[in-house]
Amino acid sequence: MKTRMFEGLLLGALLGIGAHPARAQQAGLPTIVLVHGAFADASGWSEVITRLQKRGYSVIAVQNALASLASDVANTRRVIDAQPGNVVAVGHSYGGSVISGAAAGSARVKALVYIAAFGPEANESIASVGQKFAPPALASSLVPDAAGFLSIDTAKFRDAFAADLSADRTRVLAATQKPIAAGAFEQSNPAAAWKTVPSWYLVARDDRSINPDAQRFYAARMKATTQEVDAAHLPFLSRPDAVVRMILAAAEASRTSNIR
Repeated sequence: MKTRMFEGLLLGALLGIGAHPARAQQAGLPTIVLVHGAFADASGWSEVITRLQKRGYSVIAVQNALASLASDVANTRRVIDAQPGNVVAVGHSYGGSVISGAAAGSARVKALVYIAAFGPEANESIASVGQKFAPPALASSLVPDAAGFLSIDTAKFRDAFAADLSADRTRVLAATQKPIAAGAFEQSNPAAAWKTVPSWYLVARDDRSINPDAQRFYAARMKATTQEVDAAHLPFLSRPDAVVRMILAAAEASRTSNIR
């Protein structure tokens, strides 16, 4: 009897609702699609993923190549379109530009969540907005390679990108960073999803990669439900609970929204 009970508990743990999109859909929960930014990949969402899965959500973290904005948007749109039900799209940093394009015109996406992210207008590049604000520390920390991809100088990585994480952790992040094509910052989307989709925005007050005032500008322009957190550029690592709370708020609102 005890053996059977243990096997049942183990099976339940292995087949938790967070790993089953169909179960989450039956419970009326949207799928959470997470989109990473530049100099990172989808594994950076690990703290957020585990917390959302424990709450019963199906979660997909998109792996983008960072070779161009258009290709990252197309890849993310394929992931969104592949989900069985409604979606909450979450973008960090450059990932905000990606979800702004990928969710445009999608009937599946019911909410957008921007985490210290760019939220460009249609036909507006990241670079054009950045010129309106004081340049952050990241601007002088980028190193191009022969192929035109940018990475962050490892000696400046912590100060510019992850000042509120430990030195040991930032050394690992610096060593595993994913370069982005420099041209991606000059590219734009033909449409902006936040014009028709309810949006949430988490401003990172201590960000040295995107000027916090630029973040506030994006949030105000999209009329997003906005909160601020004492964090550097990676709040999903330094303040994951704050990030999850915002995603849950967007997800809950999306379940009762009459939009579309």
